[in-house]
Amino acid sequence: MQATVTEATQEITQEIEPQIHLWSVDDYHQMIEAGVLDEDDRVELLEGKIVCMSPQRPFHASSVQRSSKLFFKLLGDRAEIRIQLPVILGNDSEPESDLAIVKIDEHEYSYRHPEAKDIYLLIEVADWTISTDRKQKARIYGKNLVLEYWILDLQKRQVYLFRQPENGSYREELILNSEDTATMIAFPDVAIALTALFPLQPE
Repeated sequence: MQATVTEATQEITQEIEPQIHLWSVDDYHQMIEAGVLDEDDRVELLEGKIVCMSPQRPFHASSVQRSSKLFFKLLGDRAEIRIQLPVILGNDSEPESDLAIVKIDEHEYSYRHPEAKDIYLLIEVADWTISTDRKQKARIYGKNLVLEYWILDLQKRQVYLFRQPENGSYREELILNSEDTATMIAFPDVAIALTALFPLQPE
């Protein structure tokens, strides 16, 4: 039986469709050890893909700095505050969140990166990456059971709170304004004035 034009086109498309190689965390570490990737390469591993990280504009950098200062002040010796450092999530992701609030490790994570079981909260500061942070990052963090995930939307000065990871995503998503106050699931006694996480507005 002769194939129709549509069927023939589908067969050709299937034959020439490029295959994407997905990397594991172990592969990623081997590339780092071999010098294929180094500290000058601003990349992270997301769902098996090595992704370039966006450059930081002043508002982004300021928000990261202000947020880190606030969490250091509020949590003291109750948690470690990691700034743009790797965490390992499953076998295929090693993101470098803008802030990671993690459990205290007696070796200060000298021999391993924090994993989901160590993480209290991950924070991404979104200047022009809000779509990726709300979709891909939320999916990665949710399916790996990260307890809580916040996005600081610099454009709208809003905070997206993702909680209750379940079935590969988060069951609860809240949107707060920068004038609001929030608490973390892990530290419900600590009130966080969200305005302190955002860069100062020009007068």
